[in-house]
Amino acid sequence: MKSESEWGSRPSKLARGTIKCSIILAGMTAATNAQAACERGMLRQLAATYVEAQSTGQPAIVPLAAESYYGENNLPVDIAAGILTQALPVDFTRSFYDTEQCATFTELVSATNAHPYVIHTRMEVSDGEVTVMESVVTDEGDWVFGADAHLAQTQVENWGEIPAGQRDTRESIQAAADAYLDNWGNPELPVPHGTPCARLEGRIYTGSRDPEGQTCTMGAFPQPIETGSRRYVIDETVGAVSIFHNFSWIDAGLGPYHPGTPTSQTFRVEGGMNRYIHEVTACTTPKCGR
Repeated sequence: MKSESEWGSRPSKLARGTIKCSIILAGMTAATNAQAACERGMLRQLAATYVEAQSTGQPAIVPLAAESYYGENNLPVDIAAGILTQALPVDFTRSFYDTEQCATFTELVSATNAHPYVIHTRMEVSDGEVTVMESVVTDEGDWVFGADAHLAQTQVENWGEIPAGQRDTRESIQAAADAYLDNWGNPELPVPHGTPCARLEGRIYTGSRDPEGQTCTMGAFPQPIETGSRRYVIDETVGAVSIFHNFSWIDAGLGPYHPGTPTSQTFRVEGGMNRYIHEVTACTTPKCGR
C-alpha cells in the first residue's frame, strides 16, 4: 500500500468486510504453491484459456481438477457464480509462467467495461488441470483504484524476456520482492531497488515524479505492517515474481488491528534489483483500514 494521502471516502463492502478471518484462512489452506515442474507451453495455453473464459463469461472452459480450489479475494467461491461469469472486454493482459512450481500468474485489465476491473489471477496446475485458482478482483472503492490509469501505464512497461545469460536466479528474484514486503514491518531493512524503479498501485504511478529515478521506496508507515500467507509465481525468463498475500497492521498502540486484506504484489527484477512493482488490493474495510 502507499504512503501518499490517497485514502478518500468509499462505500463499505460489507460482503467482504464482515467475513471472519477464520473463513479467510480456511479458504487459503488449499492455496499453497504447486510442487511439480511442467512445460511452459502448457502453462501458456492454460493462461490463454483463463483469459478467454473471462472475455467470454464461460468459466466452464477452465479445466479444473476434481476437488480443486477456486477463490476470489481470499474467499472460496463457486466458479459458476464468480467474476468469470461476466464477459469482460480485455483491454490488456500479461502472464508469467513458473515451470518449476507448475503455476501461472495473469494481470488482466478491463478498463472499457461499463464496470471496470483490474484482476490478478494465479493458477496452480497438475497433469494439465488447474488445482488452485485464485484472483484478487479490484474495482471502484478498492485501494486507489483506477483502471484507465493502470492500463495506460502497464501496457507501456517492458516486461519482455531477459537474455539467458543475464537472468537472475529464482532465489534472487524472490529475495528482492520479499525484501520490499519485509521492509513494511521493519523500515530499517534494506530493499534492492534499481535505478530507475517505479511503483504502480491502482491508478497511482510513482515514476511520473522522476522517470529515470528510483521512486519505489515507501518510507515508514504510521505503524508497521506484516504480511502473511505469501504465495509465489516466479518466472526467471522475464525476471518476474507475483506474490499473493494478506497483511495486517501490527498493533503498536495506534489503533485496532487491520484484518487480513487480499493483495497481489508483482515485481520485475533486473540484475537483482526491483525495476517495476505493481499492487492491486481489495479493501475489506472502508479505506483499507486507514
